[in-house]
Amino acid sequence: MSLPAVAVSQSPEAKFREYLASRPKPQRFTDQQRDMINYIFSQHDHFDAEQLIEDLKRDGLGVSRATVYRTLAKLVDAGLLRRLEFGPRMFYEHDYGYPQHEHLVCEKCEKKIEFQSAAIESVIRDVAQQHHFQASGHTFIIRGTCRECNQAKMTKRRLDLI
Repeated sequence: MSLPAVAVSQSPEAKFREYLASRPKPQRFTDQQRDMINYIFSQHDHFDAEQLIEDLKRDGLGVSRATVYRTLAKLVDAGLLRRLEFGPRMFYEHDYGYPQHEHLVCEKCEKKIEFQSAAIESVIRDVAQQHHFQASGHTFIIRGTCRECNQAKMTKRRLDLI
């Protein structure tokens, strides 16, 4: 399922520049950070830091490992990316310009399926309201086995019976 983009008032680059300028000690926006933001927001994939480093190198963008890790942390803090733990690895995805959604994660092939559910959103709102809690966001990850891996498992079992 491909989720629709959400209209935003600023580009990711402009929002990040604003974030850097509003810090207690304003920070400068570098060419490496610009290259990272443009690369990350040119596609919608879940990615980890090491994968991003490899992809940037492959595309000829010279961004140091330290800059990647520091900038990813700032992009999360700025509300542009969301950090997700899928097993032992930390992944990132767009948070800015993308709707709230949940994930199904296959524990065999690591496939990630995004979905939206009005029922889940309703339960979260109701629970927060019951506890007089002001929710600012949530992460909901269902781990299991995808259809393809389940079918492969079933095929193997049938062959074992012959």
